[in-house]
Amino acid sequence: MRYTPLEHAGSGEKLARDIFAVDGRVLLSKGVTLTIGLISKLRDMGVTGVYMEDSRFADIPQEELVSETTKRNVMEILAASGPLLSGSTIQEFRGLSETVENLIDEITANKDVLASITDIRSADNELFLHMLNVAMISVLIGIHMKLEREKLKELAVGALLHDVGKVEPSCLAAERDKDTAGKQTHHAWKGFHLLRKAAGVSTLSAHVALAHHEHPDGSGMPRGLFSRDIHLLAKIVACANMFDRLHTSGVLPHTACEQMMALSGSHLDHAVVWRFMRAVAFYPNGTQVRLSTGATGIIIRQHAGLPQRPVIRLLEKSGSDFSYSEIDLAEETTLFIEKVFA
Repeated sequence: MRYTPLEHAGSGEKLARDIFAVDGRVLLSKGVTLTIGLISKLRDMGVTGVYMEDSRFADIPQEELVSETTKRNVMEILAASGPLLSGSTIQEFRGLSETVENLIDEITANKDVLASITDIRSADNELFLHMLNVAMISVLIGIHMKLEREKLKELAVGALLHDVGKVEPSCLAAERDKDTAGKQTHHAWKGFHLLRKAAGVSTLSAHVALAHHEHPDGSGMPRGLFSRDIHLLAKIVACANMFDRLHTSGVLPHTACEQMMALSGSHLDHAVVWRFMRAVAFYPNGTQVRLSTGATGIIIRQHAGLPQRPVIRLLEKSGSDFSYSEIDLAEETTLFIEKVFA
């Protein structure tokens, strides 16, 4: 498996990962052979990159925090909760509790796997995939911070629903208008007002949605809280949210991590960032890179607790053939990743 920008995907190549619709249905299954028409359709959907099958890297492990089944279940729940998300009525998120339990169980079992954002996004599924990714990363941070099970559940629900206030277009329109934007028009307030009335959502989970844009230095929104007044769970979601948003905007994972480290203590909580940096893959498996020696290769394995120094399979062309060798950056301390091909 290797990641490639859509513009470099060729007709005849096969997808290595499913592409989801907004409601969790599989639009295109892994193993599907791309055609010029399918590539054009993916481009129209807003897809910018895909994971492709590659016999040279068929043994690269696809380590996942959460199963495809659980991901689909989460997206189905979000998609089926339209009345609540639109604010037209108050109802319980059906199946939310069971799905959250499954989410926590799977991430606990895979807690040594470094988190990677590898699902293929489109304009249609972006918001719900964002909410799912933030929940997965938040729970992983919470596990590493040794939160009790009940707190993990409240964290998972708050993280999963942190952006429900963005679903109503009028809310975002008002928020973007600097002349009219205020505390009550911020999507965090909108989400809080919806969630605090929803059956099955605790007050703490609702406050996570309210405070996930607050900053320790008091410069955040919507209330300008300082660190002492921001709950730990909201600080965790703020960290996961920033990472996924940076990724969505085109910032590569290692660069996103560097930017977040620079914001530690001001926009993000230092203790949370410290845990986050040891739980996320700076260079996800399948990423194409160039080393400081000029050699190019693909990331094939990670080291738990040492995300900056993965294992790389190098490609060396000899005539019409390729030869392979592997370098472990945890052992080769004088070598560095110089460029990531996005």
